[in-house]
Amino acid sequence: MPTLDLAAPEALNAIDEDHSESTFIAASPSMSKLLHQANIVAPHLRICTIEGEPGSGKHTLARHLYRIYRGRHSEIEPWGFSRCDARNWLLSQIDPQSLAGFIFLDRVDLLSGPAQALLLRVLKDLDFRQSTALVVLASSESPLRELARNSQFLTDLALRLTSIRLCVPPLRERREDLVPLANRLLLRIAARYRIQPVVLTSGAIARLLEHPWPGNLRELFSTLESAVIESSGGIIRAEDLSLPIRIAPKASSIHSLELLNLDAVMHQHIRRVLDLNHGNKLRTARQLGISRSTLYRLLEKRLSFSA
Repeated sequence: MPTLDLAAPEALNAIDEDHSESTFIAASPSMSKLLHQANIVAPHLRICTIEGEPGSGKHTLARHLYRIYRGRHSEIEPWGFSRCDARNWLLSQIDPQSLAGFIFLDRVDLLSGPAQALLLRVLKDLDFRQSTALVVLASSESPLRELARNSQFLTDLALRLTSIRLCVPPLRERREDLVPLANRLLLRIAARYRIQPVVLTSGAIARLLEHPWPGNLRELFSTLESAVIESSGGIIRAEDLSLPIRIAPKASSIHSLELLNLDAVMHQHIRRVLDLNHGNKLRTARQLGISRSTLYRLLEKRLSFSA
């Protein structure tokens, strides 16, 4: 059975999204539990929701489920994995009778009331189908049943989507996985830039472990990629990590200080990747995992902020 690798945030999926022999890093109890749940339910999926914070690895988990299900149902053709924004998908012409494969719907928690009702009708139509050639996965950053209790989501739809529910824990709740994850990402970053692998000093490891990682794996990857570019001699030291040093400021200023640090780190990383690509914005956007328009907007935002 394939194992699960949540060491790769979405920014890395374009490199090895078809790699089925990844090693599962689950030193933490929460990730060990998630792997056990995923391996049990994967061969029998019809509808499932993956919940978790931004950058926690929901898409990577979806592809793991897809690989297991496809291996158990290899007789089904055609097979494919389709990832799309739930709102855009519902705006397209949907014929439940022609749907097939793995459909991964991003951010169902953002659906409007009418869109929720439309998705509910689609799922009801699928109840009449006997074929196992279709699996609907949904991702949500908020617990759908909690949204339903607060009258922000249709109760019937929430119950249908969460009959099987997998919750990806945030990085701050799986500290045992942090160093192995960092080492795995460093190998992939080195392969991307065709350089020798780099290693973390004990000081760098201590800095990684003390950071709260609000951006989860996506933030970890971005921090490490920036550190690889900043470091020398194949060693990443604590000062190479673009992370704010944790101090004890006045309570009223904590939130604004974190925002300023995050903005500065993000812009610094974008400029380094842009320089590495000799100013090629399209290539830079692809490596950052964002659209070119988003890159322009971030650069313009920083310029206006500096002015």
